[in-house]
Order: sequence, then C-alpha cells, then structure tokens
Amino acid sequence: MVEKEKKILKSKINAIPGFKIDPKEMLKAGVYFGHKTTKINPKMAPYIAGTKNNVHIIDVEKSAKKLEEALKFIQELRASGKILLFVGTKIQVKKLVKDIAEEYDLPYVNEKWVGGGFTNFKEISKRIEYYNNLEKKKNEGELGKYTKKERAEIDKEIQRLEKNFGGIKKMNKLPEAIFVLDMKKDNLAVKEARMKGIVVIGIADTNVDPTLADYPIPANDDAISSIKYILDKVAEALKK
Repeated sequence: MVEKEKKILKSKINAIPGFKIDPKEMLKAGVYFGHKTTKINPKMAPYIAGTKNNVHIIDVEKSAKKLEEALKFIQELRASGKILLFVGTKIQVKKLVKDIAEEYDLPYVNEKWVGGGFTNFKEISKRIEYYNNLEKKKNEGELGKYTKKERAEIDKEIQRLEKNFGGIKKMNKLPEAIFVLDMKKDNLAVKEARMKGIVVIGIADTNVDPTLADYPIPANDDAISSIKYILDKVAEALKK
C-alpha cells in the first residue's frame, strides 16, 4: 500500500466509531508480562511500566490505546473489502491463526514464511497455481492414470505445497495489511511487508522493535491467554 493510499485509509478510519479496551481485561489475560530485563529492545522503553522479578511489565494503559488504534484500522480495512493476512508460525498459535483466518475467509501463514512471499509474489503465485492444479486433479480423480508410486509422489508434493501455501491458496494479489503475532520470529514477513508498502499490525513484546509496525500492540506474544485475548478483539473488529 503506497503512502497516498495509507493516508486515504487513515482519514476513513478517523470517521468510524472506535473500540474501547478495558486495561483490567488485559491484566487478567496476562498481556502485561514482558521478557526478562536482559532481553529488552530499547525502543520498547516507552511502553514499559516497570519490572517484577527481573521481568519487564508492559503498561496496559498504553497497550489498550494501541490495540484500539489497530482494531479501528482492521474494522475499516474489512469494511473496504481489503485483504488482511495473518502470520503466526509459533507452535502455540498455529491453530488460533488458522481458526480466525478461516472463520473470516482471510489468508494466513502458520507453518513458515516462504522467502519472497511478498517481494517475489509473481513466482509465489506460480507455485500457488501449480498447487491448486494438483489438488484439483486429485479431487477430480485425474490421478488414476498414474502408477501407485507416482500417485504417492504426487501426494507428497501436495502435502509439501499445502504446508507452504495452503493458507494463501486463494490469495491472487498482495494483501493491504498483515497481522503478525510474533514480529521477532516472523521478522522476514515484516521486512518484506515494509519493502512492499504493506501495512504491518504486530504484537510487540518487550524484545521487539515496535517501530517496525504501523500499528504495534505492546503485549506478551508467548502466553496463549494474551494472544487469544487480542485475537478475540480482532474477531470483533472483523464482524463489524
């Protein structure tokens, strides 16, 4: 998304009702637990309220405001019919990512980020088309003409392609935004998005550079309770 489009979308966002996040709910969900003090990214300092047992504590008041901004953007993105791609490849979030993306018919990556996913999308599109064609042939019974060994090889190929492209097999163009659940682990997705002018919404734990996201959400990116709380709020924004 180019800068002009970002400004137009931002003006639309300002015209719609916002979300009100209760910081007390964030506390209950464990959103405020950061990493050990030795792992801090200096740019997260403004969002840290203090420390406890050598662990940084995230300021939930500031986190709530940042989450509200991100949700408002997601709501307008959805209303405009634009694409939001979910990215979360950590073991504990794979199912959560798949569930919310499939519920709202949005693309997702929950296995691994394939290098060039954005920066070389033309080639990635060819791989997706190849995968879709193989899957179609299998579903329509066209593999019967092959030997048992050949069918086994094709099945392996389909499984490999499913792992890499299953969540984006219906994505025929670059998304307008991505939601990254761990900006450190999936830093390549963030980097490529920024290179292509795609809006980045990302959970920013205390070891992350929040300035890499257009809409950073200061929060624990490891605890399931924290991630689920944020994704539940994102689901509310997608419904509106």
